[in-house]
Amino acid sequence: MRPEPLVLGFDTSAAHCAAALLLGDRVLAEMTEEMTRGQAERLFPILEQVLSMGGHAWSDLDAIGVGIGPGNFTGIRISVSAARGLSLSLGVPAVGVSGFDALAYGTEEPVLTSIDGRRDQVYLQQTGAEPFQAHLDELPSDLSHTGLTVIGHGAERLAAHTGGTIAAPAAPVAVAIAAIAGARAASGQVARPAPLYLRAADAAPAADQPPKILT
Repeated sequence: MRPEPLVLGFDTSAAHCAAALLLGDRVLAEMTEEMTRGQAERLFPILEQVLSMGGHAWSDLDAIGVGIGPGNFTGIRISVSAARGLSLSLGVPAVGVSGFDALAYGTEEPVLTSIDGRRDQVYLQQTGAEPFQAHLDELPSDLSHTGLTVIGHGAERLAAHTGGTIAAPAAPVAVAIAAIAGARAASGQVARPAPLYLRAADAAPAADQPPKILT
């Protein structure tokens, strides 16, 4: 891999379709479209537009970075599947980056990162610890008065619990994903991207009986 790798990062784990093209640590192009559905149809047009804005083609890429969640199940599967396919077709590594790592990108101290889990639920990760799910009204006591800086969803309520401050992400999500992916690919820390799910899917078994098969 060249000293300044060209990395395409993207994410559809939330209500958006986001992509960024980085050459080393320089952002060549970045684009985010807010949307609650339709990511499957918009992802590749947005990726192609970002590549065009950055003056490059698919064949120029050195690595792919993809957001693996946690977040929307369907959105995560869309991006992870796309990254795996691109990795195979282009012959470049695909690197999965969690939403926690993207939020914490650019920080120099332990932080508490938070991702919306809906219905007042949040996905949380303290730097160096395992991620978990919690309710904003039932936060773990071991986070109380830790003084941790909070980045992400529900930051005000979380910071009141930790006694810390609120910080904004240092970079847009796709930019952070591309930057982290580039660094990991350069160091050889590459594993096949896999979705990061911290709760069971909302899907419930069908109430209707399956149709009988006539023989």
